[in-house]
Amino acid sequence: MYKNKNIFILGMGRSGVAASKLLCKEAHVLLTDIKCDDYELIRELESLGINVVITDNQAELLDEKFDYVVKNPAIRADNETVQKAKKLGIKVINEMEIAYTLLPEKVQVIGITGSNGKTTTTYITYEILKLAGLPVHVGGNLGIPVCDLLSKVKTGDILVLEVSSHQLADLDTFKTDISVLTNFSEVHLDMFGTYDNYKNNKLKIFNHHTKKDIAILNGHDPEVIAKTKNIPSTKLYFNSLNENADCYIKDDKIWYQAENICELSDIRIKGRHNYENVMCAIMVAKQFGVSNDIIKEALDNFGGVEHRIEFVRRINDREFYNDSKATNNKSTIVALSAFDNPVILLLGGLDRGQSFDELDGHMDKVKQVICYGQTKNKIAEYCQSRTIEVTVVENLEEAVKYAYNISEAGDTILLSPACASWDQFSSFEQRGEKFKEIVEHLQ
Repeated sequence: MYKNKNIFILGMGRSGVAASKLLCKEAHVLLTDIKCDDYELIRELESLGINVVITDNQAELLDEKFDYVVKNPAIRADNETVQKAKKLGIKVINEMEIAYTLLPEKVQVIGITGSNGKTTTTYITYEILKLAGLPVHVGGNLGIPVCDLLSKVKTGDILVLEVSSHQLADLDTFKTDISVLTNFSEVHLDMFGTYDNYKNNKLKIFNHHTKKDIAILNGHDPEVIAKTKNIPSTKLYFNSLNENADCYIKDDKIWYQAENICELSDIRIKGRHNYENVMCAIMVAKQFGVSNDIIKEALDNFGGVEHRIEFVRRINDREFYNDSKATNNKSTIVALSAFDNPVILLLGGLDRGQSFDELDGHMDKVKQVICYGQTKNKIAEYCQSRTIEVTVVENLEEAVKYAYNISEAGDTILLSPACASWDQFSSFEQRGEKFKEIVEHLQ
């Protein structure tokens, strides 16, 4: 469908590079970004016949000869190039949409979205299905572009995809067979303007659904229940507190449709938020007839996700945890709930217009906040208004070293920024890796 087409790819992130490498085999591809210091990558792409242009004036490169604009999910809809594409009548899509249109027949797609928990849920679901011997692949917003998976995917395979709100904004024909919505939280307002717009965008995970398709929904989240009231999918609800749900917790066991699936003690990752992620994965697995023994074995093996409350190191009786994936308040609240000892909390990053008031009532174990990055002054004002001790520094390295210097035996030093990483890092993964590197070099 892309043969001999002219494709304009906006953004040289992982998704843009993956789409370029895939499409250049049959289409004419122009790949552009404002900045790229990876000259080896540029040479590789140009050797494949891709026209790579690094410029501040990307909109000037776009004209009516192009058939598609493939947008990096992080680029806003009001971007000058995106707006020009719409005026020219050029379809704006993303890498996931391209990959979907090129999938083999009868591939079953499981799409997992939500403000929090989607990465953990995606990986648990994948591990259960893989252990069951099913032909399954994992990708999406995890940092694994779906275009990179296409060479491995065969007819009848299963795709487990984390799908972000940014990706959902530019999907068209993309459709899942099973969609999971973990929860709603007031995030990404810089991209969507209002909370209601954000929630409506999330509902695109149910696009093109019929009664034959499954929606797995958070029955404890009233906003999820209200927003999904009119979707046509067959709805299944999880609720850790309500036995009337399809999947629930009772007597320290997880039950699905009145069947005892596992004990909470069978689950290696702890915390009610993780139990809800597990319930989502169980509900997906049961659609494929996976046995309870397989589910329990997978849950016992699964130790968590990198950059999500990840233990890094113990130094002089201080423990360091990397929760770089916490890009909003609710994720940071989840991380704080995991600790009983005093916490020195590292907060900061890109200012996306969010308030930090949501942290109220969850900061009792925080002995001091070290804030850095674009949001440092906003965070400092929040802490000062709540009489929380706070120190302002410029960057993550200063924050880690200062936190260690003021810490005492028994403290936890927790990177859980409640902000996106893009003011100082290219991704939350890069931020988390930098945190671990700094910790490893502490004396």
